[in-house]
Amino acid sequence: MNLIETLKELVPADIVVTDPDTMEGYRRDSADLVAAGKPIAVLRPRTTAQVSSIMAWATQTDTVVVPRGAGTGLSGGATALDNCVVVSMERMNSIREFDATNHTVVVEAGVVNADVGRAVADAGLFYPPDPGSFEVSTIGGNLATNAGGMRCVKYGVTRNSVLGLEVVLADGRVLRTGGKTVKNVAGLDLTQLFVGSEGALGIITSATLRLRPKPAATATFVASFPTLDAGGRALNSIFAAGVTPSMLEIMDNATINAVENYQRMDLDREAALLVIGQADGADALAQVDRMVACCDEAGADLSVSTSDPAESEMLLQARRLAGWATMEQFPTIIEDVGVPRTRLAELLSTIADISEDTGVRIATVGHAGDGNVHPMLLLPDLGVDARNRAMVTADRICAAALALDGTVTGEHGVGELKREWLTRQLDDVSLDVQASIKRALDPKMLLNPGRGF
Repeated sequence: MNLIETLKELVPADIVVTDPDTMEGYRRDSADLVAAGKPIAVLRPRTTAQVSSIMAWATQTDTVVVPRGAGTGLSGGATALDNCVVVSMERMNSIREFDATNHTVVVEAGVVNADVGRAVADAGLFYPPDPGSFEVSTIGGNLATNAGGMRCVKYGVTRNSVLGLEVVLADGRVLRTGGKTVKNVAGLDLTQLFVGSEGALGIITSATLRLRPKPAATATFVASFPTLDAGGRALNSIFAAGVTPSMLEIMDNATINAVENYQRMDLDREAALLVIGQADGADALAQVDRMVACCDEAGADLSVSTSDPAESEMLLQARRLAGWATMEQFPTIIEDVGVPRTRLAELLSTIADISEDTGVRIATVGHAGDGNVHPMLLLPDLGVDARNRAMVTADRICAAALALDGTVTGEHGVGELKREWLTRQLDDVSLDVQASIKRALDPKMLLNPGRGF
């Protein structure tokens, strides 16, 4: 009896997929530079008990397991490995409990991020984390990478909206962490240990999420700048102004043109930088007016603001399209680095110099409010030469971020692409502690080996 047949004795046969054509769609995430292996099966469990049985079987048979959400990751963390089983959480997509009074919701790992927001909207609540893939990506994947998004500047990243988790460990045991209270210091904070662990410590099957009241009002602005320097001055002025944006985003000239080529939005193709910001709350418009004043004083060519929700959404649309627009038009490698936000102008200038030196076109978009940017490498093809130049370019971007006291990944995760850079950002003690945690929870190294840390 082969491995898969022994598994079918433990779980329903219909959750086990071995058809090569069907498995093909589960071999890769969205990281084009990571080679995909060939799994022996794709498993699509419906319950935590089934995930538990899978992991107990994997431990008994020494089978490598690659957990998978929606496959929107950009670091290769969900790409299949040879002879592994891919555990797709897509069928665990139920909202188990919604407590409108206590502002919590318990969701399974396969629930799409945007569906959480839609499920709680009628109660006047919202779920803050909003990665660019929020209409597609799932809560499990968001938790595994500690995903961010445009609202991070005010509401924080995914870990700031998680109160508790249900996790299946490597040996099949089910761990429940945290709870439903905002304050909870009973024991070590195991919830935060698993957030951002990229499927290497356990498989998250459900989470208790913290919701927020929908803001009373929002206001949005857009400002364009003739130079990166002018845009940088405006951002630093906003940072020092005492305002609290709920979004503060940037798009450089290459991104502006990629979006305009993809869908006409009447953006200024000559602008060096576009800054898009939003504030929420009762004084939203007053805060936006202060940010617009900062932009005008720094030399903005044009600034526009509105408190109308429909108009605000139109202003934000260009930013939301940026990633999709580039990926539709070019083979694209989306980088993810962060710096202290007051050093963002230096990073943007350095990225422009790197692009000129390597000959790789780079369109940079990002979250100015927290210093996290995504230089998107626009390649002519995915041939050997283009890949090699892309890797050299990505390495230089990571080095530039570290030189500015930054990080090699802000929200996409380490995955497979960024592992070698960990030794340049983290010291030996940090790496040893992380390796010790991995050995303690997954002594056979079966959960997503070679990813994360």
